[in-house]
Amino acid sequence: MSEKIAFTKLTEADHEPIARLLHRALVHWYESRLGQGARFGDHHQPFALFPEVYEALDPGECVTARSDSGEILGVCFSHERETHIAIGIVATMPEAGGRGLAKKMMACVLDKAERVGKPTRLVSSLLNLDSFSLYTRLGFVPGTIFQDMLINVPEAGLAVTPPEGTELVRQATMADVARIADFEQTQQGVRREKDFAFFVNNQVGSWRLLISESADGSVSGFLGMSMHPSCTMIGPGVAKNDEAGTALLWRALDGMRGRSIVFLAPCAAAKLVKTAYAWGARNVELHVAQSTAPVEGAKGLVFPTFMPETA
Repeated sequence: MSEKIAFTKLTEADHEPIARLLHRALVHWYESRLGQGARFGDHHQPFALFPEVYEALDPGECVTARSDSGEILGVCFSHERETHIAIGIVATMPEAGGRGLAKKMMACVLDKAERVGKPTRLVSSLLNLDSFSLYTRLGFVPGTIFQDMLINVPEAGLAVTPPEGTELVRQATMADVARIADFEQTQQGVRREKDFAFFVNNQVGSWRLLISESADGSVSGFLGMSMHPSCTMIGPGVAKNDEAGTALLWRALDGMRGRSIVFLAPCAAAKLVKTAYAWGARNVELHVAQSTAPVEGAKGLVFPTFMPETA
């Protein structure tokens, strides 16, 4: 008799097993395919931040796949926003591979998206052709390609002259949240005001949100950053142009001295990417944005992140 799989919501008691699942799945895939499993560390505890953050933002949105015995075999993080539903990490236990669990979890999210009448968006690894194929088979259309860049920021900060425009960057406050959301919607056609309020309130995790303003006071960009020891990463962010993006990136890196930081930069933002190389950044992976309904006329440049996912 075949085992029945239940697709259920995540509970607080699931945080520990979810952390173990994420760690095992990532280490297994990256080690077996790329020999890079060590990049995810030797302990699962840092991955507990994922369910903590998602449940704080939207309790009950996460989908889990459970066996008859209640063991969690898969997880799919998702987050409904004003304009769309975004999908975060989708992972299954290594021994549960080949059973279609990822596709079935995704179907749960896509069914909801259809019910509420919103498109679905995600950012996926271009190195993992299995997941890329899964998403395109489900109707996702690839868009912007991003370079995952790693940089070690010295304790004394980057030994470079700050780029032009850094004086226009400051830490955002609650008074800026709606302005930032309006700016992203104007540039990218998506809106996620609740995320920005979450960053500023800083109740779960450790976040900073930067805003860049033009001389006339209008918003020219924003950039979030996770400073939690479990996840030091820059993003999400949107900038009007390379100059604003470079100034935001420099400010973010300067605020994370003594750490190794990952950020995703659009491959097409050649000037910004070249500057990042000059600062010491190197490529570690490639990702691509995908959507079931790509936004027409999107402009500016985007810095994606994985928690909470950006799309």
